[in-house]
Amino acid sequence: MRRDYKRMPALTFETMGTVVSLRLPDSPAPADAIELVETVFRRWDEQFSLYREHSELSRIARGDIRLTEASQGLRDCYALALTWRERTQGVFTPHRADGVVDLSGIVKALAIAEAGAALTARGPANWSINAGGDVLVSEEAGHPERVVAIVDPGNRGNVIAHVPLGHPLRAVATSGSAERGEHIWTALNGEPSPFRQVSVFAADIVTADILATAIVAGGETTLNKMTEHFAIDVLAVLRDGQLLATPGLRRAE
Repeated sequence: MRRDYKRMPALTFETMGTVVSLRLPDSPAPADAIELVETVFRRWDEQFSLYREHSELSRIARGDIRLTEASQGLRDCYALALTWRERTQGVFTPHRADGVVDLSGIVKALAIAEAGAALTARGPANWSINAGGDVLVSEEAGHPERVVAIVDPGNRGNVIAHVPLGHPLRAVATSGSAERGEHIWTALNGEPSPFRQVSVFAADIVTADILATAIVAGGETTLNKMTEHFAIDVLAVLRDGQLLATPGLRRAE
């Protein structure tokens, strides 16, 4: 049995420049749950946003404090980003072209993951979190699969695929230029990415989010490497509108 999570009532709030929605179809009183999730996202945003003048990461970018003087939480986040830089052979990076440390490529996913863990600890066994199109669903057995819709980057009113989320792939993240323009630094000698949009399905949201960004940045070479080394499924939209899908997604259609 599959269930379209978008048809469930959602509780929403704005943060990190996007909208976060929480769905708890089995919970009769979710008010405290949305407060819990919002608190998690607000804390990550207040510490890591480069758009907030007084965030810890902005203070590092200005040179007010050194990275070595930062909080343990920020240094742990930076270390994790460096680990992913190595795992993607340098395609994913926590540094902007001007050398500024920018952790936006990992922070939202970490906030989603922490919020999901907090919800699980709180008690509701069936939930989904959607932060700007990046989705994580609960992993408890016995619940129906949640079906997510992947939109057409060329026409946001169209859907190009409906894909179920559940064990073992319970997270999806989408990256590309359709909504925010060419905002991802590519590793293609200055050439634009061949992909207009990449959606990655993985067991956890951090892997999904980082690899979606890395594949856009690294092109088809990175797509082939990441699908070889990670247990993921990928749906990629080329600039001419053609679709590339891994075998797992083709079987799900």
